Amino acid sequence: MGNGKIAVALTGNPNSGKTTLFNSITGAKQHVGNYPGVTVEKREGFRRYQNKDLLLVDLPGTYSLTAHALDELIARNFIIQDKPDVVVDILDASNLERNLYLAVQLLELERPMVLALNMVDVAKNMGTKIDLNALAEKLGVPVVGTVGNRRTGVDELLTAVVNESGNKVREPLRIDYGADLEEKIASLEELLTKVRYDLRFPGRWVALKLLENDQEIIKLIAGLPEGAAVVAAATDARQILQEALNMEPELAIANYRYEYVGRLSREVIIAKRESVLTVSDNIDQVLTHRLLGLPIFLGLMWLMFNLVFTLGAFPQGWIENGMGILGNFASSYLPDGDLKSLIVDGIIGGVGGVIVFLPQVLILFFGISLLEDTGYMARAAFIMDRIMHAVGLHGKSFIPLLLGFGCSLPAIMGTRTLENPKDRLVTILVTPLMSCSARLPVYTILIGAFFHEAVAGTVLFSIYLIGIVLAIVMARIFRSVLLAGEREPFVMELPQYRLPTLQTIVIHMCERSMIYLRKAGTIILAVSILVWFLINYPSDVSYSQNYEALSAQAQTAYSQQVEKEISQPLHIAAVEDNTELKAMITDLTDVDKEFAEQSEGLAAGSEDLNALEADKEAKMKEIEGANPALYVFASRYVELKNQFDEQNDTLAKEQAGEKLAQSYAGQLGHFIEPAIEPLGFDWRSGIGLIAAFTAKEVLVSTLGTIYNVGEVDETSTDLQQALAADGSFTPLSAYALMVFVLIYSPCLATIAIIKRETNSWKWPLFSSVYSTALAWLMTFGVYQIGRLLGY
Repeated sequence: MGNGKIAVALTGNPNSGKTTLFNSITGAKQHVGNYPGVTVEKREGFRRYQNKDLLLVDLPGTYSLTAHALDELIARNFIIQDKPDVVVDILDASNLERNLYLAVQLLELERPMVLALNMVDVAKNMGTKIDLNALAEKLGVPVVGTVGNRRTGVDELLTAVVNESGNKVREPLRIDYGADLEEKIASLEELLTKVRYDLRFPGRWVALKLLENDQEIIKLIAGLPEGAAVVAAATDARQILQEALNMEPELAIANYRYEYVGRLSREVIIAKRESVLTVSDNIDQVLTHRLLGLPIFLGLMWLMFNLVFTLGAFPQGWIENGMGILGNFASSYLPDGDLKSLIVDGIIGGVGGVIVFLPQVLILFFGISLLEDTGYMARAAFIMDRIMHAVGLHGKSFIPLLLGFGCSLPAIMGTRTLENPKDRLVTILVTPLMSCSARLPVYTILIGAFFHEAVAGTVLFSIYLIGIVLAIVMARIFRSVLLAGEREPFVMELPQYRLPTLQTIVIHMCERSMIYLRKAGTIILAVSILVWFLINYPSDVSYSQNYEALSAQAQTAYSQQVEKEISQPLHIAAVEDNTELKAMITDLTDVDKEFAEQSEGLAAGSEDLNALEADKEAKMKEIEGANPALYVFASRYVELKNQFDEQNDTLAKEQAGEKLAQSYAGQLGHFIEPAIEPLGFDWRSGIGLIAAFTAKEVLVSTLGTIYNVGEVDETSTDLQQALAADGSFTPLSAYALMVFVLIYSPCLATIAIIKRETNSWKWPLFSSVYSTALAWLMTFGVYQIGRLLGY
């Protein structure tokens, strides 16, 4: 490829360890998974070795050079058209015969080549021993044994690559395809000499591709001078061969190649254990069982989502406290005004409201990484094949859908592994219905506010399950009406189960979490500032009453009551003048505060709440016993103070509500309120839903900004408490909001990736419109049926 670097293409079958070896060589941290289709686009890395600059390209896995899926086409085009200096074919040593099929096709291309026999440790454990020297001698290329995850054989492989890069001439591999095929190959080779100077491939290889009816090569040849005559001759040759061989020439060529690699494998494998059930086979008898497989899969999903909610709650509380401290710090040092409001309510309240859910996101990606790296992801596709087949797709489509639990972007890119263009497009259209990690903060905040922790995990699981069911139903509709056509059979490799390494899982978690945090620092930050502006302006608001005067009146009335009922009877000028009274008031306030914190979320009449009430009563009696006469005044002061604070809070929230209603955001929310009111949402939820078109997490930051306006008590900044205290929300409307967020339009980044993958604005716009309409219908049904049932 030039540029003074040695360009090295890493290719091989899916799941042969290409990306692991790529990471070992380059020091990169690309995601590695134990299922086919992890790499869906080429990735580049660099390495300096023996004073040579190596440019290494990790290509998507492919089983042959006759590409069907988009990711296979990417791999083939790079090898064929970009002409790397060396091709490294990475073979799974535990499945040598199948992997050699691609190797012989590459050898027919006459490229400088090195074979990396990867996972030789796995082959050894299976009782398989391969003569590497014999394999190298028979194929005429260097063969190196490697173990990618242990860096075994990496230096030897790089040495072979550097040596082979200078070997521009290599004896081509010639497989005898039988008299009939060889005759047609020779005649096409002769015709190709007329266009050969315009080609970059060996004539024999091109002749084989023409006989295999390779559409990419046919188009290429047809566009060259004299190419049309060659294509016509190839068409005639295929018809003659089909009659002579009683099969498609492509199948006949494949049969000869398989016969060759079969003989070759038997000659180089010098020891092989008799076929017995492996550990993976025994595990699969349970996990992929016809009756048990689906319940086990659903059980694992339920367990994962319960862990997301229960384990994530502890570190979430720590981050919330940290954000509270940061907000209080900024509030205490900044002067009152717009700048303080922007930083405390807009930026810290908005962005911080999303960051606090990082623990749940980490746990979610931990679970997905386990499914991928152990090899269970491929089994999930196998288990779901029967259901997916019923809707016009096959199990392979389920892997991108399952990846959608993490993020729709890599999930949609993962559809490149699907051979059928219609299958791929349908999968792209329904993937956003799977709940991505960006929606998780929305679910967490609403579930935490309106549902008991005992059912929280089940509620979360139900939302994810609705997404799966909807994706399946919509896939059926699209495949039957919009994108009808032939259905592909399901063929997929089930890799051996492997114990994932902690390093791999941590890398995967950190990579995905950094994407989440980058969104918090970019998109969500920008939208939070915009939402703050829309909420706080215009500033010249006409209020229905004089809130400053009402607040002053409340303050005067409170002071007069304290003077009359506390100060005068005790003959003091202020409460602070009586040290014992002040201490008793502090103790009573602490007991009330402790009870409020511990009783949060407990059901009325529950044993836990009754026990807390009894404990509170005992502490009050203890405080009263110290000085019963003074206790009367202390408890009355606490009562008056609570009444005053409640009155002040009510006035502040009413004023903030009027200001919000007249703001730009309020006007927009009221404009769309008639459309969302039948769904159980008010105009404030409408503001959040509009903002969340950019990114679903923005709904949390927007609601945080909205509900922080008017919050005067610094101890009640928690959004869950604010939502729970707001009379416009109920458990039913909260669940309806989660359903709507699950279904409605993909975020802007997903819309952009759909446009890139479909090369058209038609499908991303269709995806946004259909999903929003579906969200309205589904949410309307959930909310209205729930009301009829009395919820």
